Amino acid sequence: LNDGEKGLKFIETVPKRGYRFVADVRDVLPATSGTVSIQKLFAVNAPLETTTSLPVRRTILWARPVFIVAMGLSGLMIGAAGWWLGFRRAPDLPPPQMSQFTAFPGSESQPSFSPDGSQIAFVWNGEQEDNDDIYIKQIGNETLVRLTTNPAPDQSPCWSPDGRWIAFTRRTAEENGLYLMPALGGTERKIAALSQTLLPEFLLRFSWTPDSEWLAVKDKSSAAEPASIYLVGRETGEKRRLTSPPADSEDGNPAISPDGKTVAFRRTRDRVNHLYLIPITGGEPQQVRFDQETSVNLPIWTPDGRNILFNSNRGGGSDRLWKVPATGGTPVRVETDEESLANLALSRQGNRLAWTQSVNDTNIWRLELDEAGKAKSAPQQLIASTRFDMSAQFSPDGSKIVFASERSGSWQIWVCQNDGQRLVQLTTLKPAPSGDSLTGSPRWSPDGRQLVFDSKVAGSADIYVISSEGGKPHRLTTEPSDEINPGWSRDGQWIYFGSNRSGSQQIWKMLVAGGPAVQVTKQGGVESVEAPDGQFLYFTKGYQVPGLWRLSVAGGEETLVLDSHGVGQWRYWAVTTQGIWFATAEQPNKPLLEFFSFATRKVTPVATLEKRIGFFGFSGLDVSPDGRWLIWQQLDQAGSDIMLLENFR
Repeated sequence: LNDGEKGLKFIETVPKRGYRFVADVRDVLPATSGTVSIQKLFAVNAPLETTTSLPVRRTILWARPVFIVAMGLSGLMIGAAGWWLGFRRAPDLPPPQMSQFTAFPGSESQPSFSPDGSQIAFVWNGEQEDNDDIYIKQIGNETLVRLTTNPAPDQSPCWSPDGRWIAFTRRTAEENGLYLMPALGGTERKIAALSQTLLPEFLLRFSWTPDSEWLAVKDKSSAAEPASIYLVGRETGEKRRLTSPPADSEDGNPAISPDGKTVAFRRTRDRVNHLYLIPITGGEPQQVRFDQETSVNLPIWTPDGRNILFNSNRGGGSDRLWKVPATGGTPVRVETDEESLANLALSRQGNRLAWTQSVNDTNIWRLELDEAGKAKSAPQQLIASTRFDMSAQFSPDGSKIVFASERSGSWQIWVCQNDGQRLVQLTTLKPAPSGDSLTGSPRWSPDGRQLVFDSKVAGSADIYVISSEGGKPHRLTTEPSDEINPGWSRDGQWIYFGSNRSGSQQIWKMLVAGGPAVQVTKQGGVESVEAPDGQFLYFTKGYQVPGLWRLSVAGGEETLVLDSHGVGQWRYWAVTTQGIWFATAEQPNKPLLEFFSFATRKVTPVATLEKRIGFFGFSGLDVSPDGRWLIWQQLDQAGSDIMLLENFR
């Protein structure tokens, strides 16, 4: 039929199905005898290169047996193919088609469909990449409508079911607020204040009730309590608390079912996200059980309310799309051409799927310091790849650096020289079946002969010890709980770690030689470092409770040491004899390196960085033993676009 390589005049490929005719077909019945071309006999609205004319009567009389047999065979073949295609998929449904919905400079993310599925609200940081605002774009139209212009970052747009409103958050130095704006533009209105200790930006996701009267949001009433799911009234701002997670957990990413009766949400415990359901009227949440442990990201209801879509790295690799019945069971992989899906959004009709396609590259940088602890020169990139490189720490003699990296395709522990050369991969751990197989937080022993790290390859997160020269790692903890963020005592006899084995997140320690673990903190603890003199243990309580605490190694009361600029909130801190070095990012585009002096009790700025520090839950800052170098992980490349999948099913 002379269809070119890119031509679709007559035949179209149905991916993973077969082929089908797409040309417009019409019947041609000659009124009188004469000649009719084959082109007219099988008329299509497109020209053929060759046309053969035959007398009609001769064609009918002479070719009738052959014609009948040919048409019969063709009919059988087409019928069989049609039956097969119809069996495999619903009839008359076009194949899925993926396209790039946005391609602007900078980052576009967090899509939200209009009720009719024809428009998408999203976040874009602008051509100068200097501020996040809310925009609207119609599918198939490049006209862009900007809704917000505030200099503070606006995030998490959510279109109301009646199409009238778009809810979003705005975070300033003074407050974190939930706002409402007409979808056609106009005057914005603040609905309610949200906790300042919530993680900023894209980790806040909302959901409307079908009547557009209430919003399900993540919030907390105090800095010390875990984040919960609340219902917020659109008109009054009234808050109704829906969930009450345990102290070692937090709830987020709510999604209200299409009938408005049930809220699906994500409950996070020690870096694992579990899927829960709760009646919108309140009650006891029920976990959606899977065939194996699976870390669930953003949940989305299907239009019939029977299933829940979610993205997860279940089985290893990147985040993929899965579907599970709301009653639980074995998740089924939803086939898409993309393997890394984030910020998922599904139209209410269920035929359009949008997501954020991101390109992020985190590398390790260093800064030379003068004798006064100030920046001596500009920062330099030290360890780099096209994947994540994080959690770097100098060896006790300063000659080497250990770090965690995804450069081999999975998270492993690596070692290199202090100039970033001669890289050696120390571990070859296989990812856990759940896909949630982070390996990181490596720390040198005081004598430099061993390394301790955490890894989740055996079902739960555990502490491992390995020779700094390589070899087989030794698993130190075997409890069903999660043990994370290890660190050494200065005598090299003990290893501190965070654990939820007691029912809440606390700091524990155990002998390297083995034996029972001993609980150290009583009021919460996630990560700890023993001071160089071995007298005090410095620790943090997680991003929900920013600040650095300390207590005597011999025991005693916990004391808040430093609570400046959210120190300790992002695992960017290091303790030396003179004080505490730390990085903060109250303004994400202008992160600071700072120093707290034990002698003066003052905080002084060291340097302002040009790019964001990597907020990925990994430790990210260290100081060389001679005090000459600071190293940290930095987000060197960050960009995203919104992708659109039409005819999704």
